[in-house]
Amino acid sequence: MDLHFFKYQGTGNDFVLIDNRTKIFKNNAKFIKNLCDRRFGVGADGLILLENPSDATSDFKMIYFNADGKESSMCGNGGRCIVAFAKQLDIIDTEATFEAVDGLHSAIIEGETVSLKMIDVPTVNLSREVSFMNTGSPHHVAFVDNVRDFDVFAQGRRIRNLPNYEAIGGTNVNFIQVIDEEVHVRTYERGVENETYSCGTGVTAAAITAKMANKIKELPAKVITKGGHLVVDFEIEGLNAAKNIWLKGPATFIFEGHYNDKT
Repeated sequence: MDLHFFKYQGTGNDFVLIDNRTKIFKNNAKFIKNLCDRRFGVGADGLILLENPSDATSDFKMIYFNADGKESSMCGNGGRCIVAFAKQLDIIDTEATFEAVDGLHSAIIEGETVSLKMIDVPTVNLSREVSFMNTGSPHHVAFVDNVRDFDVFAQGRRIRNLPNYEAIGGTNVNFIQVIDEEVHVRTYERGVENETYSCGTGVTAAAITAKMANKIKELPAKVITKGGHLVVDFEIEGLNAAKNIWLKGPATFIFEGHYNDKT
């Protein structure tokens, strides 16, 4: 398969994007895994297909695959990158509405900055130092004392596979620390099975957790990842829910090319 692809990144969370409106790409887990391999392929945290929408209420449809080749739940940074991609393809101008696995999303693009409206979070399970919620993907969030030196890989892998998360196919795991009103986040992503430089749905979960735990005072929340800075704005609803959630940050085109996997 000779594939014309585009590479984007959002705060270091990188993706291969394909214009699949003509259905040139057929789902092939082995091909996707090879494509995303950082030594033998293009290299990416995931693959995103841009397809025609189901109806006139949307501009396009987003289909996301993790680097392991499996179709996955919502990806926040990927959602911001596909909006930038849609603008590059002249599908949209400055605003977009698109379909994703977790429902409809709205977005606004200004230069390389994309603001993406996330789904509402109806339930946040929050204890003193740990939370769990679904922000489009499932996220376990834990406060730690020194996030910069924390063993994210070992502890993330352990928590990701805990028995209580088996029913949902494992969870993404975020370790966070609030320093001077900024939420510092490091994330272990299921499907990538490693730490990524950033995770949009994880950043969203981290910001909501920090606010609900009274670790930050002001909104929008400023969030620091290994790959850069993001902003999350939202409203707390009741005791354990959040709505009107917006994830804002850069979405940058890197390069385009052709990939031919002959395996």
